[in-house]
Amino acid sequence: MPLRIEDYALIGDTQTVGLVGRDGSLDWLCFPRFDSGACFAALLGTPEHGRWLLAPGAGAESVQTRRRYREGSLVLETTFTTPDGTVRLIDCMPPRGRTPDVVRLVEGVEGRVPMRMELILRFDSGSVVPWVRKRPDGGLLAVAGPDAVTLDTPVETRGEGLTTVADFTVAKGERVPFVLTWFPSHEAPPPRLDAAAEVEDTGAWWRAWSDRCTYQGPWRDAVLTSLRVLKALTYAPTGGIVAAATTSLPEWPGGVRNWDYRYCWLRDATFTLQALLHAGYRDEAAAWRDWLLRSVAGDPSKLQIMYGVAGERRLTESEASWLPGYEGSSPVRLGNAAVHQLQLDVHGEVMDALHQTRRGGLSPEDVAWAMQKALLGFLEGNWERPDEGLWEVRGPRQHFTFSKVMAWVAFDRALKGVASFGLEGPVARWRHVRDRIHAEVCARAWDGHRRAFTQAYGSRKLDASLLLMPQVGFLPVTDPRVRDTVVAIERELMRDGFVARYATDSQDNGDGLPGGEGAFLACSFWLADCYVLMGRDADARALFERLLAVRNDVGLLSEEYDPVGRRLLGNVPQAFSHVGLVNTALNLTPGQPTPALERPSDLTGPPCG
Repeated sequence: MPLRIEDYALIGDTQTVGLVGRDGSLDWLCFPRFDSGACFAALLGTPEHGRWLLAPGAGAESVQTRRRYREGSLVLETTFTTPDGTVRLIDCMPPRGRTPDVVRLVEGVEGRVPMRMELILRFDSGSVVPWVRKRPDGGLLAVAGPDAVTLDTPVETRGEGLTTVADFTVAKGERVPFVLTWFPSHEAPPPRLDAAAEVEDTGAWWRAWSDRCTYQGPWRDAVLTSLRVLKALTYAPTGGIVAAATTSLPEWPGGVRNWDYRYCWLRDATFTLQALLHAGYRDEAAAWRDWLLRSVAGDPSKLQIMYGVAGERRLTESEASWLPGYEGSSPVRLGNAAVHQLQLDVHGEVMDALHQTRRGGLSPEDVAWAMQKALLGFLEGNWERPDEGLWEVRGPRQHFTFSKVMAWVAFDRALKGVASFGLEGPVARWRHVRDRIHAEVCARAWDGHRRAFTQAYGSRKLDASLLLMPQVGFLPVTDPRVRDTVVAIERELMRDGFVARYATDSQDNGDGLPGGEGAFLACSFWLADCYVLMGRDADARALFERLLAVRNDVGLLSEEYDPVGRRLLGNVPQAFSHVGLVNTALNLTPGQPTPALERPSDLTGPPCG
C-alpha cells in the first residue's frame, strides 16, 4: 500500500523529478526525462515495481518523522527519531550536468541508529528487471536495454531476491553517502560524485535562484515554494513546463480517471507567464514563451492542446497493465490520448499568452505575429464548431461556453495588439468576429431561469471555468450576470469550502467515465481571484488561507482535494495549482502586480442583453 499523496516530497534537477515518501522511500523517479519510463514506480504499485528505501531498521514502528526543505531550496531533510537515537536523511538531485543523479546522505544526529537500505530497480515503469553486478572499483552497476544505473556508497551491499539491501549503523557525527546515477547503457559510467559537496552546491544553486524572487508580501514563503515547484517542473533544455510530475494518480481512489500529466499544456500558458513575470523570473517566462512558439509552429489546423517537453507531438496513450495503480486505481496510463482532442480554448490561451509577453516587455520573435494571424485564420472558420472543452471530456463534443469565451479572447487580443503595439491585421473583420462570438455566448450560454452562465449551450450544468470570464475581460465583474454566476457556483459547486470543476457523482460525470473526483484546487484559486475583483477581500483571504492549509508539510499541492477524506488527490505536484497560488497571492498583496486586474482587455466587446 503506497503512502497518501500528501506524504510525498519533491526533489528534482530541472529535467526530471523524484518523489520521496515520509518513510524515506523514493517511490517515483523517471530517468532521464519527466516523461521517460520510471525506474522506481512503487507509487503506482508495490515495492516490487521499484523503489529506494533508506530508513531506520528494526523498531521502525516507533519512529517519529519530521521533514523540511532547507531554506530557499529543494534539498529535502527527513529526520527520524528512534529509541536508539536520531538520524537525518538528506535528499537532492543536483542541477543536471552530464547525467541525472540522486544524492542521499545519512547523518547521525544523536545516539547510534541501525539503518536499512533496499534498492529495487525496475526499468520501463516497473516492467524490466535489470542485471545487477559489482563494479571492479566498488559500487553497483545495473543494466537493461538502453538504461544503466550506478550506485556508489561505502556501505557493503548484498543481493536478496532481486533486491539490493544493506544494513548499517550511523552514530552521532557520522555521514554515510549514497549516489545513484543514470546513463545510457552503451556509454562508460560517469565520474563519481562527492555526495556532501553536491548537497551543499545544490542548496546554494536553489538559494541563488530563490533570491531572484521580487514578491514581497505576507505569503512569501508559500509563493517561493510554489515557484520552486514550477522551476523543478521546467525542462531546462527547452523551457517547457510539465503539468505535473506523475501519471495516473487518481482523481478519486479506485477510479478510472487516471491521466498522464508529464507533458506541457498550452492552457497553462497565460497563467504561468503571469506568475513568472510578476514574481521576477523573466528568463523563465521568456524560455516558456519560446517553447510555446516552437511547439505550435506549423499548420494552425494541427494545433494540439499539449506537447512533449521538447515539443513532441506524438504522445500515444497506452496502459501499463503490469501496474495495479495507486490504491487499486487502474488503468495506469502512459501517454495521453487527449492530445487528439479539439479544444478551441487553447487558441485564445496562445493569443493571450503572447499578448501578455508584449505587455510584460518581452519582445516576441519576429515570427510570432505571423503565426498568431494564421491561428486566427483557422479560428475564424472553426469557432462555431463543438469541441471537447477545457476539461477534456471523453464524451460527445459540445458547444462549451468557456471555449467560446476564449475564442473571443483570441480576437480581442489580436485587436489589442494592433491598437497597443502597432501590429497589422484586418481589424474590421476581427472586430466583427469578436462581437459575433460575444453576442452568441450571451444569448446561448446564459440561463435566465438558473441566473447563471452554464457549461455549454443548452446545458443546465454549472462550470467553475466561467469564474474566469471577468479575468479575461469578457464581461466586467460588475455585470449582474457575472455576479449571479459566482453566487450559483458558490451555492452548487462549493464542497466544504472548496470548488468543484462541475457537478459530478459516482454515476455520471458527463464524460462517459464512472467515478467521482475531488475539488479542483485551481478553481478554488479562481474564486478567490473573483472575490478580489468584486471587492470581497475578506472572503478572498479566508479562501486563500483555506487553500494554503491543505498543502502538505513541505508546501506541495496536487490537482485536487477531498474535503471529506481530508486528503490530496490527482497528480502531484500540480503546476496549475501552484500557479494559482502564486497569482492569488499577488492579487491579494497591496503594492504587488495583480494578474486578475491586469489580464482583462480594455477592448471588451459590447454589453449583451
